[in-house]
Amino acid sequence: MLKLTDLKKLLEHDIKDLYSAETQLVKALPKMAKAANAPELKEAFESHLEETRDHVERLSQAAEILGCRPGGQSCKAMKGLIEEGEETIEEEGDATILDLALITAAQKVEHYEISGYGSARKLAETLKLSEVVKLLDETIEQEGAADKKLTTIAKSLLKSAPKPQN
Repeated sequence: MLKLTDLKKLLEHDIKDLYSAETQLVKALPKMAKAANAPELKEAFESHLEETRDHVERLSQAAEILGCRPGGQSCKAMKGLIEEGEETIEEEGDATILDLALITAAQKVEHYEISGYGSARKLAETLKLSEVVKLLDETIEQEGAADKKLTTIAKSLLKSAPKPQN
């Protein structure tokens, strides 16, 4: 367990947590892509998988700059979000509604990551670690773009989603 004694230790903790989250996501995204019905959603998950692998690499670089190892910590929040996503994958129903449920699960993940990266970025900025800030900024930009892409796909799917019959 890491002892949180100063801002650098807190940043190391955050980097390790994000690393754990991203490595878990590398395993989960192929399952989400396989479960997706809409081709554009399947492609979005596959594309984000490649980006997520880059996120893992950037976090490794950030850890190296900080002089720590990226592993050794488990992100329980991501574990829970992935479990929710796996429950969604197991659901049955209309293909469009199921895709919308997958998008909801994926956006919960994106929002969690965006907040985590934002906090880590602020710590790195405060510590004047410009190389780490640059690495985190790249990922924040990609996470935001992934979230926007999912919103665009959801808007498109909502047009054809079955409406309740009153």
